[in-house]
Order: sequence, then C-alpha cells, then structure tokens
Amino acid sequence: MRIALGADHAGFDLKQHLSALLRELGHEVEDLGTFDRQSTDYPDWAALVAARVADGGADRGLLVCGTGVGMAIAANRRRGVRAAPCNDLFTVRLARAHNDANVLALGARIVAPALAEAILALFLETPFEGGRHGRRVDKLDGERA
Repeated sequence: MRIALGADHAGFDLKQHLSALLRELGHEVEDLGTFDRQSTDYPDWAALVAARVADGGADRGLLVCGTGVGMAIAANRRRGVRAAPCNDLFTVRLARAHNDANVLALGARIVAPALAEAILALFLETPFEGGRHGRRVDKLDGERA
C-alpha cells in the first residue's frame, strides 16, 4: 500500500517510529515532513498529505500532531479526503468500516507508540463495509443529494 506521512513537531518522533514500521511491513512510504523537532505549522503538513491522497498518489495517509484533531481538521478541507482523529481501536475500526476514512490522524501526546502501532494496523486492515455507509460517504463530497 502507498502511504503518505506528515507530522508537525509534536508528532515527529511518532511519525518516525511508524514510518519505520510501515517500511518493515512492506508498504511504500512517502514521508512529506516535517523532518525535525523544530516548531512548525500542522496545516502545512496536513495539506501535503491530503493532496497526495486526493490525487491518488497515495492510497492512505497518516498524520501525527499533538492530538490528531488539528491535522484532521486541516486535511478534511480537501475534497475526497476523509481524515479521522483516532486515538483508540474502536474509533479507528468504525472510521474505516463506516466512514471509509482514508487518512488517519494520531495524537502523539495522547497515544503511546505501542497503541499507535495497533491503531495504524487496524486502519490499514479494516475494509470499508459499503452498503448504507457507502451512500452516506458519497454525500460527503456532494456526489449524491
């Protein structure tokens, strides 16, 4: 799977950790930044990852900031992106199965690396259920009235 990654300074260390894990698992990883712990603005990184997912350059996106919330808000401004801030297994499972989330936003100040690994794995392996959920997801981009 092709996965685009982005993080601000608060999410840098967790992004690095998860990037290495994704590569070990055989995924194609595109790290769009940030590349150090210097203070930076999360909307810049969210925009890069959202663009890559929206244009088909990546199958999924991973964003990491302090809470995951700011990144998700910023990424969701892009048509075709369904970013979900998920800091537990229940939320990520439903974000994929019911909402067809294509970008995962994690909170590095909330989620320990081991839990982040489990959340990411579930995000990547959970299929979208479609059906009634598909009809609802279609409405997000105005594809159906």
